[in-house]
Amino acid sequence: MGWSVHSPPLDPGGLLAWTGNPFGTLTGNDIMRLRQIALVARDLERVTAELADVLALGDPFADPGVSLFGLANAVFPVGDTFLEVVSPVKAGTSAGRFLDGRGGDGGYMVIVQSDDRAADRRRVDDLGVRVVWETELPDISTIHLHPRDVGGAILSLDVADPPESWRWAGPDWQGRSRRDVTAGLVAVEMHSSDPAGMAGRWSAVLGRPVAERTPGAFEIALDAGTIRFAATPEGGVAGLAGFDVAVTDRRPVEAAARDHGFLDNGRIAICGTQIGLVQD
Repeated sequence: MGWSVHSPPLDPGGLLAWTGNPFGTLTGNDIMRLRQIALVARDLERVTAELADVLALGDPFADPGVSLFGLANAVFPVGDTFLEVVSPVKAGTSAGRFLDGRGGDGGYMVIVQSDDRAADRRRVDDLGVRVVWETELPDISTIHLHPRDVGGAILSLDVADPPESWRWAGPDWQGRSRRDVTAGLVAVEMHSSDPAGMAGRWSAVLGRPVAERTPGAFEIALDAGTIRFAATPEGGVAGLAGFDVAVTDRRPVEAAARDHGFLDNGRIAICGTQIGLVQD
């Protein structure tokens, strides 16, 4: 199976409308949602403080398990989605190499939640995509895919049981989740010198169709959340370039960003990424 931006769409009967709970009310095969993204930073404490202040986030969870990768981290609940920051604490880590190659902080990983591990694994194997790490625990399984095979970032496919749970955010994340200002992650944007090619690869891996929304700009719509692909701007860096969050009121977020000096042409720049605000 090859990569193509014109990958055939799934049976439309399997693409059901988002109703607020993709697993409790939706039916069909291989329901998918954008559940978490990870940024990488040299200074974990500073970046987590900036994100918490600007986005009005609750307390993060520090996962001791990431020490396996030579990292420290902080995972913020954002509604029932999650924003993670990782930072290398040892030499020779993939995150450290990423920081060196990029020349600074930036987007690192996209985690898509699925409900069909077997189907996910079949697609990955059929495409010959390398798996860099995987685990299967009683309440969650995960497959991390090689960024050179997918393009732009590490893509992780995770299945949680029960689906509303999320081990990576800690045992009490619901109690730390604030929804008064920032309600959830709704989109990510990938930049590439070949956005059509990258979109085609992600489409094939996810088994979801890709659409050209404007000339040269593409998107994959999940059951909850969207993955966008655009050309790397002049002077920009390819990869996970930004993400959008749903907010109840954009004014306090923009005011906090302005106070920090992070507001740039209506978008917020933190940790080498652009944060867009989506308000109904």
